Amino acid sequence: MDRCIGIINGGDNENNFGGLCKHRPVYMLPFGGRYRLIDFTISNMVNNGIKSVAIYTGKKMRSTMDHIGNGNPWDLNRRFNGLFMFPPILENDYGLYTGDIHQFHSTEPFFEYAKEKYIFICNPDILAKVDLNEAFKYFLDTDADFTLIYKKQTDSDGDFIRKDKMIIDKDGNLKSMGLNLGTEKEFNLFLEMGFIKKDVFLKLIRQSIERGDTNYLRDAMIQNKENYKVNTYEFKGHVENISDLKNYYDANLNLLNEEIANEMFYENGLVYTKSKDEPSTWYGRDSRVQNSIIANGCIIDGNVENSIIFRGVKIGKDAIVKNSIVMQKGIIKNDAIIVNSILDKYTTVEAYARIAGSSTMPYVVEKNQTIRKDE
Repeated sequence: MDRCIGIINGGDNENNFGGLCKHRPVYMLPFGGRYRLIDFTISNMVNNGIKSVAIYTGKKMRSTMDHIGNGNPWDLNRRFNGLFMFPPILENDYGLYTGDIHQFHSTEPFFEYAKEKYIFICNPDILAKVDLNEAFKYFLDTDADFTLIYKKQTDSDGDFIRKDKMIIDKDGNLKSMGLNLGTEKEFNLFLEMGFIKKDVFLKLIRQSIERGDTNYLRDAMIQNKENYKVNTYEFKGHVENISDLKNYYDANLNLLNEEIANEMFYENGLVYTKSKDEPSTWYGRDSRVQNSIIANGCIIDGNVENSIIFRGVKIGKDAIVKNSIVMQKGIIKNDAIIVNSILDKYTTVEAYARIAGSSTMPYVVEKNQTIRKDE
C-alpha cells in the first residue's frame, strides 16, 4: 500500500444538515463521543499502510485545519510523504468550480512528482472499515485500470433511496451506474471509494478539462469505462452513509449496538483522533446511565439512556437525556429533559427546560446556543 496515494474528497451535501454544518464540512461532524467522521477514513488508510494522504478540504476548512493539524495523531507528520491539504480553487468572482475535476487538475504537479503509481480515492462521508490491503491486492492481481468498491445493501426501509447503484455483470465488471429507487430489496451500493492507476487518473482529468463534458471524476470514469478495464470489489461489513441529518443521527445511535461498535472501532485497526487531556468521567451517587457511550471529562449527575455524550459534558441532577447526542462541553442543568435531540458544541440547556424531537426528525440545537424554560 506504500505504492498508493490516499485521496479524501468530501461530498457537497452540507445543506442537508441544517445548523450542524454552518461552519464545518460534513466530514468534520463529531461522531461517536470523541471522533470526527474523517478520523475513520484517515485511520483506515494509515492502518492499511498508506503513507501519503491528500485532503481536498472544501470551503469550510478552518475546523479541518484545527482538528487535523500536521497529521500527528495518524503518524502523518513526516519529512517525506505524510499529509497534504489542498484548499478549494476559485473559478472567478462568482464562486467555486463545480465538481472535483478542476480541484484535481489544479494539483496535477503533486501527482506527477509523487513516486506512487496508484491512487485510492474515497468520500469520508461514508464509513466502512474496508480491508484496503485485500482490495488493493485484488486491484493489482486483476490488472484493472480502476476498481470500484460496493456493498450488497439491504434497504427494506428505504434509507438508501437515491444512493448510487452499481449494475454489475456475473464476472464482477461494472456495466452501468444509476440511482436506487427502492424497486429491489437488495442493491449494489457504490461506496464512493476505489483504486485507480495514477496515469489513468491524470488522463481522465485532462480529458475532462479539454472536452468540458463532465465536472466529476466519478462521471468521467463511467463515461470512459469502455476504454478501460473496470471491475468491482465487494465489501461485506457495516456501512454508514452520512448524507443527511437523519443518517447522521441514526449512525451515532447505531454505535450503541455492540456488534456495530466493535467493527467500527476495532476491526481492521483502531480509530485515531486528535487527543485532548481530560480526566475520567465522574458519576454522581444518584446518576443512572443505560446503553450509552460516555466520553471522558464528563460530570454525570442525572439520567442518560440510549445516548452519545461527548467529552466535557455536564448533566445536572434529575436531568434526563434520552435517545440524544450531546457534543463537547454541553451543559444540561438540573431537571432539564432532552429527548431525540442533537446538541452541538458548547450548548446550554437551562434548568427545567424541555427539548424533544422525533426518531425521524431529531431536534437540533446549534453551537453556542442556550435553551431556556418557557415562562
